[in-house]
Amino acid sequence: MRKIYYLHTCSTCQRILKDWNVDESFTLQDIKAEKMIAAQVDQLIEMAGSADALFSRRAIKYKSLGLKDQKLTEAKIRSLIIEEYTFLKRPVLLLDTQIFIGNSPAVVSSAKAAIDQS
Repeated sequence: MRKIYYLHTCSTCQRILKDWNVDESFTLQDIKAEKMIAAQVDQLIEMAGSADALFSRRAIKYKSLGLKDQKLTEAKIRSLIIEEYTFLKRPVLLLDTQIFIGNSPAVVSSAKAAIDQS
C-alpha cells in the first residue's frame, strides 16, 4: 500500500510531499476533506504499535480541551484521532509494510529514502 494521510492546508505537509516527489502511485487523503474512518485509524495504530505514536500533542485543541492535564488511554487517543483530524501527527506515510509518522527531519529523511528505494 502506498498511501499518505496529510492536511492540504498545512504548508509543512505540502513541503514534505514535494520533497518526497510523490507520484500517482500514491493515494493521498486530505484528512480534513475526507475524514478518517475507524478502520483506517485502527490500521495505523496496528502498524505504528500504539495510538500514542500517532497522537499530536501540538494541536491547539490539546490544550484548549484540557487534555494535557489528563492521563489519556489508548482507547481515548484512538477516539480523539477519529473524531478530530487535528490530533493525527502528519503526514503519515504508508509504504507497503512500513509506516512513517510526523514531520521530524529524521522521519522525513527516512521516508524519502524508503520511497526512493521502492
